[in-house]
Amino acid sequence: MPKLPIIEPFRIKSVEPIRMTTTEERVGLLQAAGNNTFFLRSEDVIIDLLTDSGTGAMSSAQWAALMRGDESYAGSPSFERFEAAVQDILGFEEVIPTHQGRAAEHLLFSIFGGAPNVIPNNSHFDTTRANAEVSGAIALDHPCLESGDTASMFPFKGNMDLIALRATLECGNVPLVMVTVTNNAGGGQPVSLENLRGIRGLCDEFKLPLFIDACRFGENAWFIKKREEGQGERDVTDIVRDMFDLADGCTMSAKKDGMANIGGFLACRDKDLADELRRRLVVTEGFPTYGGLAGRDLEAVAQGLREVVREDYLAYRAASIRYVVEALHERGVPVLRPPGGHAVFLDAARFLEHLPWQNYPGHALALELYLEGGIRACEIGTVMLGGKDPETGEETPAKHELVRLAIPRRTYTQSHMDYVIEIIDAVHKRRATIDGVSILKSPPVLRHFGATFGRITVGSPLGADLDADSVGELDTRRVRRETLDKDV
Repeated sequence: MPKLPIIEPFRIKSVEPIRMTTTEERVGLLQAAGNNTFFLRSEDVIIDLLTDSGTGAMSSAQWAALMRGDESYAGSPSFERFEAAVQDILGFEEVIPTHQGRAAEHLLFSIFGGAPNVIPNNSHFDTTRANAEVSGAIALDHPCLESGDTASMFPFKGNMDLIALRATLECGNVPLVMVTVTNNAGGGQPVSLENLRGIRGLCDEFKLPLFIDACRFGENAWFIKKREEGQGERDVTDIVRDMFDLADGCTMSAKKDGMANIGGFLACRDKDLADELRRRLVVTEGFPTYGGLAGRDLEAVAQGLREVVREDYLAYRAASIRYVVEALHERGVPVLRPPGGHAVFLDAARFLEHLPWQNYPGHALALELYLEGGIRACEIGTVMLGGKDPETGEETPAKHELVRLAIPRRTYTQSHMDYVIEIIDAVHKRRATIDGVSILKSPPVLRHFGATFGRITVGSPLGADLDADSVGELDTRRVRRETLDKDV
């Protein structure tokens, strides 16, 4: 019997209109937003790929579950159904709801963070890193060596470098180890079961707990099934349990593979730790049986967790990302491969080869995608993940300069994705004319959310295209770079 093509495993019951802006409108809208796509109004965006966090479509079963949401302050049956879903799927006995993933991270690092602690991870994403560093700890990334080549087809680029992890553990001051599945900052790449077992082995050797950042656990399990030797005949639900049986706990934003618009949780096995986390939860989030969420949100997450491990959904999800990645690759667009699970990642360093990292090519490319076709994307490069030299205080680049086009779950059709492909291709064809950017103002933490940017004209000295008022607002980092290479 011939194999059937992969199609969307759902029908559309409700739609919302998209406002079609013009190029002229988008020029003004972007200027008004300080050249930061986070400041754009959603109604001014044609295809919104800024994030897959809480932006997907919920199922009819999730909408039905909302109607039985019990809003009791304590002891709600909605919490009991939420708790049971986490316990059944992930296997952790202690379940602590939070309003979203970063609240779970904040709780975790309120206990395990602080100076001089070091938190190793395959790659911290933005809020995980921020919560660790705000506590006083050092967030340290140990991505595998294979992740350095964005063009290679190594199947598990999300893996952690076990040699680097051992070296960090031997230095001490490590209270726990984290691993992010899938590795978002590393291009949405999966972590293998073999690598998770290696991390667990080191944690056992050094008597440390292992916590998983579980935002996209379903997608990670699917890639284990499809790419890891010996896993192809197993059910995804069994692979999920194998992943989490290796961990002592997890944090999760249920806005991703919880398939909901809001919500998160922290789960663990240690009852004493859970009791302390609940005491801290009450201060900022709410009573432990709602944790800052409405009963209806607990219901939506409980249902979503059960839907995300359905293999027809995961097959469609992976195929929809692969469709865009391979189409772009065939057109010569530098795109991170192999395809990941939740987003298409453009390699902005190769896409805009004429721009050095100091001109933030990822952010420059994200701006051009909006100007060209109203597509909102997110830079994952030096703006988001750059560091500082501990001795000089000078900015240091991120490992990669990427642009993430995160695909909301069950939201866009293939024709929408065809439009995205055409717009990216059009920008790629005029790539040599694209200007860089400079930071005008930025907050000290999570600057990509609040910074404003100016444009740097290709072939001009730094800031030559900015007016006097804008030049007066440049931060000290830009002032120190007045002798930027004339090739910019």
